[in-house]
Amino acid sequence: MDELINELIKSSIKAKNKSYSPYSRFKVGASILTKSNKIFTGANVECASYSLTICAERVAAVKAISSGEKKFKYLAIATSRTQSDFPCGACLQFLTEFSSNLKIIVVKSSREYKIYELKELLPKNFIL
Repeated sequence: MDELINELIKSSIKAKNKSYSPYSRFKVGASILTKSNKIFTGANVECASYSLTICAERVAAVKAISSGEKKFKYLAIATSRTQSDFPCGACLQFLTEFSSNLKIIVVKSSREYKIYELKELLPKNFIL
């Protein structure tokens, strides 16, 4: 599993370079590992109408979902800032829909990261 985690972290760092973020200049890359051990990546995509911006986490998840993968084990998120950044509340709620036991890797560098439980970051989620 450690090898998959390392690959996931590296792919999130690489994905951040594909970010389209001309307004905030805040690049985010995400990689999601499915239950079948497939990795899907995403980068944030901004829009002049800021509310239409889509986060990297949801891009990666939607790519996986549209490929038939709906259960996730891990998500890694890397940003262009030197600090560790967490997924936003909208992304956490979206991810809860598919994998409430998801583990989220907050990446500072390929060697410096921390793993959290999704329910730790969004303890009071909305599920029907």
